[in-house]
Amino acid sequence: MRNLTLLTDLYQLTMMNAYLETGKADTMANFDVFFRAKEHLEFAVCAGLEQAIDYINNLHFEEDDIAYLRSLNLFGEDFFEYLRHFKFTGSISAIREGEIVFPGEPLLTVTAPLIQAQLVETALLNILNHQTLIATKSMKICQEAKASVMEFGLRRAQGPDAGIYGARAAIIGGCSSTSNVLTCQMFDVPCSGTHAHSWVMSFPTELDAFRAYAKIYPNNCLLLVDTYDTLKSGVPNAIKVFDEMRAQGLKPKGIRLDSGDLAYLSKEARKMLDEAGYPDAVICASGDIDEYILSSLNQQGAKIDVYGIGTKLITSSLTPALGGVYKLSALQENGVWVPKMKFSDTVEKITNPGIKTTWRIYNEEGKAKADLISLRDETFDTTKPLTIFHPVETWKHTTFTKYSMRNLMVEVFRDGVQVYFSPTLKEIAAYAKKMREEFWEEYTRLVNPHVYKVDLSDKLYDLKKDLTYKNAKD
Repeated sequence: MRNLTLLTDLYQLTMMNAYLETGKADTMANFDVFFRAKEHLEFAVCAGLEQAIDYINNLHFEEDDIAYLRSLNLFGEDFFEYLRHFKFTGSISAIREGEIVFPGEPLLTVTAPLIQAQLVETALLNILNHQTLIATKSMKICQEAKASVMEFGLRRAQGPDAGIYGARAAIIGGCSSTSNVLTCQMFDVPCSGTHAHSWVMSFPTELDAFRAYAKIYPNNCLLLVDTYDTLKSGVPNAIKVFDEMRAQGLKPKGIRLDSGDLAYLSKEARKMLDEAGYPDAVICASGDIDEYILSSLNQQGAKIDVYGIGTKLITSSLTPALGGVYKLSALQENGVWVPKMKFSDTVEKITNPGIKTTWRIYNEEGKAKADLISLRDETFDTTKPLTIFHPVETWKHTTFTKYSMRNLMVEVFRDGVQVYFSPTLKEIAAYAKKMREEFWEEYTRLVNPHVYKVDLSDKLYDLKKDLTYKNAKD
């Protein structure tokens, strides 16, 4: 991965310099990355940790970087000398890629000298926000498709990196393949694609184009049938070519629809293919599809086996930003950790103090029932009943008697040394699929999902309450 050290906001550097000037540079601090609830983001699928690890491992200031910063006339030579020897020496814990997470839960925590922890905020948010957003969109799309989904979004992505890593995140969310060849090469995942309308238009006739394509790709012949007239020309011409292939002992793959009324056209095309003796020919559909259109297509009985989805997946239409934040939660003073908490008139913007982790609570069948955010040093005895309560509407509570708990966070860096190594993208995608199966579909359904419980431990709740009272008194 290239050096992204200057992929940061200027104010991170001015604060770093100010910490150095005021003698606070080496003060140990803890920051949390989390996202807040918003419409269409009742949950999310974690993604981007591998790239976050690469970023941390490559952090360093080159002489060209220092020369540029000197040209800004904001910093002194002491700061530049510090940057020449900069190295991340802190510790990081994070939730694995592929886990389903909820608003307010720490996705990643950084424990490091204040000057280091401040620098990494912007890039970590950039990496985790984007991939988590696209992985979440992908999960929703794949869940509604009830069919295989190919990621086709590169040409509509908001830049090369968004195309590469958006496709990576889409695989984590459930897509079976991507059209992005560079992503396939980088992460060893399946490539997919057919042909464009321009292929058909470059031949004298549609039939000529289909025949030429079948000759060149006899084992992967999936024909785009909507260049002229889908039902009067495209599908009949595809069937003619399929007949010719079958006479040669070849098996055609199917057809693709890219426009029009996909529900109607797919049902009519299915009839035509079946009557012609091609019940195994797949029907692929593409064309500005999202999870809501997929839901509608299924309600109408569309006969679509595979989807190619681009724009609305890679840009996460409806929800173009995750909105993840990076907040200070503890600071070391005289060798003692002091919890920190941001207050606000907006309840959703009040943060949870202390160094934390998140536990997932399961019932006897292994289904996820609730999450519990706790202080990191807390332990729980699962042989005893556990009562949790809503952190705001405290009269709402649930008691578990037969249950198990799993800490969602893993140690990633310890004192600047990487101790967690990312699985392959295929392994992450398989893990994500397994994690989705832990949840009842009521929690992840498209419309009006059931509220999943995310509560605070008694110890964390009491700490937050005490700090709130202290702030109000002061």
